[in-house]
Amino acid sequence: MNKRDFLRTVGGASLGLAFGPELLAQYAGMPAATLAEDEKFWAAVRAKFQLTPEYINLENGYYCFQPEEVLEAFIGHVRRVNVMGSRYMRTVKDEDKLRVRTKLAGLAGCSPAELIITRNTTESLDTVISGFNWDTGDEAVMANQDYGAMIDQFKLQARRYGMVNRFVDIPMDPKSDDEVVRVYAAALTSKTRLLMIPHMVNITGHVLPVRAICDMAHARGVEVMVDGAHAFAHLDFRIPDLHCDYYGASLHKWLSVPLGAGILYVKRDRIAKLWPVYGDGSPDDNIGKLNHTGTHPVHTDLGIENAIAFHEAIGGARKEARLRYLQRYWSDKVRGLPKIVLNTPADPTRSCGIANVGVQGIKPGDLMNILLDKFKVWTVAIDGVGVHGVRVTPQVYTTTGELDAFVSALRALSA
Repeated sequence: MNKRDFLRTVGGASLGLAFGPELLAQYAGMPAATLAEDEKFWAAVRAKFQLTPEYINLENGYYCFQPEEVLEAFIGHVRRVNVMGSRYMRTVKDEDKLRVRTKLAGLAGCSPAELIITRNTTESLDTVISGFNWDTGDEAVMANQDYGAMIDQFKLQARRYGMVNRFVDIPMDPKSDDEVVRVYAAALTSKTRLLMIPHMVNITGHVLPVRAICDMAHARGVEVMVDGAHAFAHLDFRIPDLHCDYYGASLHKWLSVPLGAGILYVKRDRIAKLWPVYGDGSPDDNIGKLNHTGTHPVHTDLGIENAIAFHEAIGGARKEARLRYLQRYWSDKVRGLPKIVLNTPADPTRSCGIANVGVQGIKPGDLMNILLDKFKVWTVAIDGVGVHGVRVTPQVYTTTGELDAFVSALRALSA
């Protein structure tokens, strides 16, 4: 193997052996739900991360740092690009990015011709929103619980083109998928052109029945754009199975890619009609027209490959099962306590790793500060659209012991 190929594979395919063949063989046939409770296996995963002793980090939903092997590989990419300079940018960059994009498409279950690498979910979905040919009176439907950056982009189109935005409220604790589908169906009209839905509500962790919503909207001639910022590499799924037209996600959250990476999926037959943000010489039906980046930090793109390898070494189904187990481990212990308010569906199939909890009589911002200052637990405050509490987002390195400490803190505040 020459130096170039070696640098490509450091932390790449070799990461498939990150946990050792003996450990992987020991757990190979174990059901994901059973493995989710095996602390020995997850201790081996935790050992791959360098963690601060200053606090328990339960706020990985914004950004989850890389395991050490992925971080070291990323630093190697920075050094490689720095050494090669413009020769890398002119002769190697495009080949490398295509390889990484192809692996991402494999993880997403779609064609590389339908997926591009962006900087984050906001950039991905705003590209779609601004790429529509909006006419006066056209309508878009979204939820008040959607992410603010995309709502702002829709509002900008309303100011610019005279299109209309219609809002719904997602039920906090629905009894059925149909209850959620009906909320969106009631908001669609003959003028609706685009429906935006979250795959997983970022402030509560509520997982929506995306495919059922998409099928309902398509039956009414409406395209669907999905905010998958918190679902990609968190839930085990393939994008085409959702039946959506557009899907955006961030990779520096649940995939633990270096900061500043995301994806945009556009169903093949929807590409041609979208206008790109920046002028590009690509054909109208080539998704590359939406990915004109200029000169940017290419080493971040290279780090994606290593993060995928680490993710696949664990296994998507195993990871999802562990994250759901961790959330239920702590939330089941505090649900029903005096003054404790869970802002996440009670049905375990309607959430995974993310949950939101509040304490009556304590403002969310104060609760966040108390948890950090007094109990050394880091979370983030959410205070709006009917959700008042702190968002709790463990990761694969989180231990049940750390969650026990968090539960003790909530019990103390409850009392």
